[in-house]
Amino acid sequence: MTSLIKTAASNSIVAGPMDFSQLTDAMASRSYDKIADICDQLMLQIASQGVAFQDEWPYAVHLLGHIYLNDLNSARFLWKSIPLSIKESRPEVAAIWKIGQQLWTRNYAGVYDAIRGFNWSAEIQDFVASFAERYTRRMLELLTSAYSTISIQDTALFLGMNENDATSYVLQQGWTVDAASQMLTVKKHAVVTEQKIDPSKLQRLTEYVFHLEH
Repeated sequence: MTSLIKTAASNSIVAGPMDFSQLTDAMASRSYDKIADICDQLMLQIASQGVAFQDEWPYAVHLLGHIYLNDLNSARFLWKSIPLSIKESRPEVAAIWKIGQQLWTRNYAGVYDAIRGFNWSAEIQDFVASFAERYTRRMLELLTSAYSTISIQDTALFLGMNENDATSYVLQQGWTVDAASQMLTVKKHAVVTEQKIDPSKLQRLTEYVFHLEH
């Protein structure tokens, strides 16, 4: 990430001003929820000046910034705008978009496969790991909202873990396990009116489990 930013900044000496300091600071402080907006604003600013930035733009970081916020429409729009030569020459950019594709098609297990299936650079490793943790928490919230009981096998799939790790993880969240039936009983959270769950998401989750089991 830092090397990409430094390269872009050095190129801007001729092409025009490109100040990546805000992005560098956000990455260093792990303020990952701010990355997408910083990149969007900077890209608009540079594009309005007619600066050719595409060859050195940190697309992997920018894409992951949108994916981190679960803003798949913006991620998809950005992916479509990336020149084909960059998609073909930068495997990490394509690897980030593979995560986005799995999210887009609601292939929950595929998200984890895409995360594990690439050797991420040092510049983006922590960002990817932070997304993985955030995604796992989101999946846990969905399972908590959608189920009263669920099998260990399905829970492991949704959380991207093996069965032992998944069981340990949810037990720490207050769930209980029936070893004989291999079923987990979900601990429901106290209802908070601000945290309404989209019924369509629950429906999609239920359909996904149905396809797994049939």
